[in-house]
Amino acid sequence: MSIRVVIADDQALLRTGFGLILGEEDDIEVVGEAENGLEAVEVVARLRPDVVLMDVRMPGIDGLEATRRITAEAVGDPPVRILVLTTFDLNEYVYAALRAGASGFLLKDVPPEQLVAGVRLVAEGEALLAPSVTRRLIEEFARSAPAPVAPPEGLEELTTRELEVFKLVARGLSNAEIAAQLVVSEATVKTHVARVLMKLGLRDRVQAAVLAYECGVVTPGRSAPAQ
Repeated sequence: MSIRVVIADDQALLRTGFGLILGEEDDIEVVGEAENGLEAVEVVARLRPDVVLMDVRMPGIDGLEATRRITAEAVGDPPVRILVLTTFDLNEYVYAALRAGASGFLLKDVPPEQLVAGVRLVAEGEALLAPSVTRRLIEEFARSAPAPVAPPEGLEELTTRELEVFKLVARGLSNAEIAAQLVVSEATVKTHVARVLMKLGLRDRVQAAVLAYECGVVTPGRSAPAQ
């Protein structure tokens, strides 16, 4: 089954370029486009794609607000994943994208193969942030948070191993890295991650990482794995 993608960008040339790159792949289908944030929300509601490539700066409502609206109204299994694309490599955009519910963040000048790989990764429910980037961004995000939030009810339902996996996900480790650290198979880790997300009512690993820091399950700056 193909990964269904919607491209939201106010520049027609970029929409066309992204569409051509993705259209070359047998497992990816571009099903719609949008030239502003409001249109993106409407197109996503109508087409229910697997992944949205979302520009940040667009007329009307911007890509971050569009992302908030799409994720707030998320229905279906799996939900729509948002991959934010921007020309601006600024932390504030990354933080805002995470807060808005994005599953990934890429600069527009990435090589075509990275764009394709990013769409596939996000479609599978992974977070598109390298582990080192995840740790830096989430820890800075956590330090700037106004106050700790109450732990979710589902936290008490996690087994000891699931809680351990939850903490490692928050540190930005991939399934392979978690498997190596816990000396288990990647398939086992994937199962644990899925259960953690289900019990906590979370959309993906990015949301899990943010929650772990916000509710104090993981403390910024402590016990970070070696690079």
